[in-house]
Amino acid sequence: MDFKVELKKKASYIEGVLKEYMPEEVGYQQTVLKAMNYSLGAGGKRLRPILVLETCKLVGGDEEEAISFAVAIEMIHTYSLIHDDLPALDNDDLRRGRATSHVVFGEAMAILAGDALLNYAFDIMLKGSIGRENPEKYLKAIYAISKNAGIYGMIGGQVVDVESENKKIDKDKLDYIHKNKTAAMMVGCMSAGALVGGADEEQLSCIVEYAEKIGLAFQIVDDILDIVGDQEKLGKNIGSDIYNNKSTYPSLLGLEKSREIAKELIVDAKKCLDGKFENKEFLDGLADYIISRDH
Repeated sequence: MDFKVELKKKASYIEGVLKEYMPEEVGYQQTVLKAMNYSLGAGGKRLRPILVLETCKLVGGDEEEAISFAVAIEMIHTYSLIHDDLPALDNDDLRRGRATSHVVFGEAMAILAGDALLNYAFDIMLKGSIGRENPEKYLKAIYAISKNAGIYGMIGGQVVDVESENKKIDKDKLDYIHKNKTAAMMVGCMSAGALVGGADEEQLSCIVEYAEKIGLAFQIVDDILDIVGDQEKLGKNIGSDIYNNKSTYPSLLGLEKSREIAKELIVDAKKCLDGKFENKEFLDGLADYIISRDH
């Protein structure tokens, strides 16, 4: 399998699905709808919705049952990027190769677009779950996403990240930021896919461990690319961590040690799936892709 080709195919599929769920830009509130669609339609790797569907299939489930969760997770991810880019946080004017939401629509509308995407995500998950057999597994999937996106996940990590700017922090606190700000959403989307697919407790535990490790590795690679990456390939400004005086793996441990830790995490992540799942080829490929990516 040529993993990059396969990943592009899956991302293209997600693009088509997202278009079906994007709100129609009509009505008095159409400006916020346009802002939502502007950021949601900006492209990207679409890893999180892909992971929802792949994890559902991994445990023997029907990915069609997980579509609403895949769409919702990308909306939540997009809302977080809109808010991250705001002047009050990272103050970035470039995302996925084009102007960020607040540059195009203004700060107030960008905030509202982020809020709207978060709420719309739950509309979609709930609407897609109502009336289905075995409703408990869908509720558990919604809870997994909600918890990992909230104060005990992504938002919690973001809070500590903001409060740690212009401060020297230790590796334990940095790990807390990365595991919550980035890895938690990997855990949320993979847990949701596994739950919808009917995973048992042992399978779910293995998947969560894999998600935690690739999520942390993903963020470490992001830290590295913020220093040595190609801005044109990344589609966003490089050096923002340095500009905002943030502690990162490279700033604490150096580039080479950071690369070494990321590689170890990827090896350990793949071991989480060994001997437990038959069709794990894609997730093995994803782990390898994360450590080798240049954007």
